[in-house]
Amino acid sequence: MPSVYRPLVNFVAKAMQAVLNLALLCLGIILVVFLGKETLHLAHVLFTPEPVSKYKLVEGLVVYFLYFEFIALIVKYFESGFHFPLRYFVYIGITAIVRLIIVDHESPLAVLIYSAAILILVITLWLCNSNRLKRE
Repeated sequence: MPSVYRPLVNFVAKAMQAVLNLALLCLGIILVVFLGKETLHLAHVLFTPEPVSKYKLVEGLVVYFLYFEFIALIVKYFESGFHFPLRYFVYIGITAIVRLIIVDHESPLAVLIYSAAILILVITLWLCNSNRLKRE
């Protein structure tokens, strides 16, 4: 690439990075609001006198952790110099599949397939945390 275009390319890259950072900041704020709403919902479920399904409670807890993990991912993005660590996506994937198993556990074959997917993600996480692939 000719050196004439280098300043333009740098400007476009910085502008796009600023847009991405602003969008992630807005998303983080929205997720914090939803996390607060989920906290209030879980408190309401826990302290109501009428009986509540244990599945609904556990599903609410898993959704809570999903919000928490997405917020942690955004925080880590800003802390690590605008880089998304792969293992956070794997954590989110594992949590999402666990939630899916809790919500949809009618078919034993589907649960077995979801469990195999979790096993694959755990192996991926192990590989990502090994010394050969670890970046941070």
